[in-house]
Amino acid sequence: MRKLLLPGLIVISALLIMARLFYLQILDDSYIQKSDNNAIKIKYEYPERGYIYDRKGQLLVANQPSYDIMVTPKDVKNIDTLEFCNLLNITKEEFIKKIQKARVYSPMLPSVFIAQLNKMEYAAFQEKIRKFSGFEILKRSLRDYQVNVGANIFGYITQVNDNIIKKHPYYKSGDLIGMQGVEQMYEDILRGTKGVKYIQRDRFNRDIGPYKDGIYDTIAIQGEDITLTIDAELQKYGESLMVNKRGGIVAIDPKSGEILALVTAPSYDPAILVGRERSKNYTMLFNDSIAKPLYDRGLLAEYPPGSPFKILTGLIGLQEEVIDENTSFVCHHGFSYGRGAFMKCHCPGGNIQLHNGIYKSCNAYFANVYKRTIEKYSKPRFGVDAWSGHLKSFGLGNFMGYDLPPGRKGHIPTSRYYDRWYPNGGWKGTTIISNSIGQGEVTMTPIQLASMMATIANEGYYYTPHVIKKIEKHKIDKKFTTKHVTTIDKQYFRPVIDGLFDVYNMGTARSLRVDGIEICGKTGTAENFTKINGKRVQLTDHSVFVAFAPRNDPKIAIAVLVENGYWGARWAGPISSLMIEKYLKGTITRTDLEKRMLEGSLQHEYDKVTSGLPFTINNK
Repeated sequence: MRKLLLPGLIVISALLIMARLFYLQILDDSYIQKSDNNAIKIKYEYPERGYIYDRKGQLLVANQPSYDIMVTPKDVKNIDTLEFCNLLNITKEEFIKKIQKARVYSPMLPSVFIAQLNKMEYAAFQEKIRKFSGFEILKRSLRDYQVNVGANIFGYITQVNDNIIKKHPYYKSGDLIGMQGVEQMYEDILRGTKGVKYIQRDRFNRDIGPYKDGIYDTIAIQGEDITLTIDAELQKYGESLMVNKRGGIVAIDPKSGEILALVTAPSYDPAILVGRERSKNYTMLFNDSIAKPLYDRGLLAEYPPGSPFKILTGLIGLQEEVIDENTSFVCHHGFSYGRGAFMKCHCPGGNIQLHNGIYKSCNAYFANVYKRTIEKYSKPRFGVDAWSGHLKSFGLGNFMGYDLPPGRKGHIPTSRYYDRWYPNGGWKGTTIISNSIGQGEVTMTPIQLASMMATIANEGYYYTPHVIKKIEKHKIDKKFTTKHVTTIDKQYFRPVIDGLFDVYNMGTARSLRVDGIEICGKTGTAENFTKINGKRVQLTDHSVFVAFAPRNDPKIAIAVLVENGYWGARWAGPISSLMIEKYLKGTITRTDLEKRMLEGSLQHEYDKVTSGLPFTINNK
């Protein structure tokens, strides 16, 4: 046994040495890479991003040339720093800081020194580049916007940061990436594929030609074009109507879930986030904490839906069979739900049924419907959960699943929510009666309101809202073509639609009618609270309006919310009618409404937050 020990150790040692040599020479290429970093220069070629078109084929976003100055720190030798700084209009301190940053990234690999030179800056530097060893110019393409609207839809492109590089090895320092909007959601499609060239260097660090005759080189592949569902003219019109106002407009094609317009106000010209001023302009927008131009109110803002929510209260009451079309409640200008507790109502009062309850927007009627729905069950918690389940079948209280990055769930409360607020029990239908009219704990985003109206227009089903219409060589995600059916039977939608139609004929929107178009709609006024210096303050109510048209073959569903807009028919209603007419007719006949909306401003209301002037409160 002892005789075999020494030979065995020798054999094992030899095997280990051979295995290590095999790993180092065959499997592990780190030493080769380190050597290649000196002998081979890698040069990237950047493709143009894909173009973006609207639903009618109008070009929205193209490209323009841009030039980055790249630096390889180890190659920077004996240059006239003062001349370099004067040429590019930077200080010596900035020069040193940028060189240090590049050296931290890699002393041997090129990284961006100054990004996005314009043509004149490029030409001036190109003339003298031979004098500045270690520096080179890399051509890229930046976005060239053909329209000055839709910034919240497009998003923007910016340089990748260290976190992105760590997560996605495809990107290198100085690369551009889409952020927000469709630029982010469809980045992999729009960006294309970088081309790579490997250039051999001699021992004097001079380029001597392609490495191995270029067999490893690849060409840049341009990004693919995409077509959006957005109607550029409708988007532009919506943004013009919302000048000097805050809020959101969302318009959807009910038959497909395609988003026709997605307006947030205030907004900005997407072109200001292109070029060397991008960072300064973005900081300016980001720091505007009052108007919040970067905040997409159509997708992110959660508001009490107000009276449009009564539509759902009625549908659930019909489905739960606690009412039918002819069920009547007497309205005494409000609804009493406890000792000293009274919900006021502005309708004329009297006997109210579903039909005139909708077009008169009777609070008392829908409070009674909601109370019956909750009290149908043996315990209030069961009633609330049944009510909540119906609402969630409309896609409410959850993320919509659309193809844009931001989103909010809104809030549809369940029994668990109220159990937390009332740990000792004691809550019942009348405790939470404000839910019946879209106040209380219910919140929705404008896109949820628009999708709700698309569902009603379709009599019980909807498609997930989306902005992508076509991508060459790709199929649209099937989730956008999947029909979602609600828990409300189809038979209950028609009487509700009839009531919505008469909102325009003899109800709260009769002054907003458009000749030749049968519009079904609902006005809303939502209470508005905020905190000022730590104190809860009631501001001027929000103006809300939802609609779809035409009545019998709906082609557009819309939700408009105007912050601090008093009541539904004052601001949101006229904007809805104008948007519908613009989309269906292409021209405007209600020029009286148009003039008032284009020239009208609510800035005086928004200034009250800082001026201390009193807010207008609708007494409900």
